[in-house]
Amino acid sequence: MERQISRRSFLKKSAIALGTVAVGDLKGIGSAEQVGGSKTLLGEKLKERKEKTMPHVIVKIYPGRSEQQKIQLAEEIVKDVVAIIKCGEESVSVAIEEIKPEDWAEKVYKPDILNTPGKLYKKPGYSM
Repeated sequence: MERQISRRSFLKKSAIALGTVAVGDLKGIGSAEQVGGSKTLLGEKLKERKEKTMPHVIVKIYPGRSEQQKIQLAEEIVKDVVAIIKCGEESVSVAIEEIKPEDWAEKVYKPDILNTPGKLYKKPGYSM
């Protein structure tokens, strides 16, 4: 499923990032006019930016891991992501969210596991 953003948001972001005023929307974009009036192809620029800005991995764990363990976990995740999806290390970001055990069902299990089975690629061996 493609992520949709508003035309206004797209125009603002592309004007800031590229110094251009875009013509079209994300599905049909092919060119844009720079403020100076010359034309530039945005398709390749957007593809390059997309490849340099993904993926972002979020790990949710109970509190109590050391900073060194979290750093090591993030480093290993980055290595695997780079090897499997063939992107540059500079493209990968990793966030670690600590969730208290008493909040796990409401903040993780129900919204991320139970209610989104189509996005879940590895099911846990527990239920709540």
